[in-house]
Amino acid sequence: MDILTVLAAAAFGSTVYLIAFSAVKWLDRKDSKIKVLGLILIGLALCAVVGIVAAGSTGFIVGFVVGGVLTPPVHRALHGRMRVARS
Repeated sequence: MDILTVLAAAAFGSTVYLIAFSAVKWLDRKDSKIKVLGLILIGLALCAVVGIVAAGSTGFIVGFVVGGVLTPPVHRALHGRMRVARS
C-alpha cells in the first residue's frame, strides 16, 4: 500500500463528498420534481464512483474511505469557525 496512493485517494474522496454536498444543497432550493430527479442522478453517479474505486487497489480504497469519512467533520468545523469569525 503506497502512501501517495492513499493520500491521493483521500483527496479524491474528499472532493467527491464536497461536490455531492454542494449539489444536494443546490438541489434543495429547486422544485420537488427536479430535486427528486437530481438526487437520483447524484445517487447513480456516486454508485458508479464507488464501483470504480472498488475495482482499484487496496490503498486507493482505504484512501477514498478515509477522505470521505474525515471530510464532513472538518467541513462542519471550518464552517463553524467562519461563522464565529464573521460575528
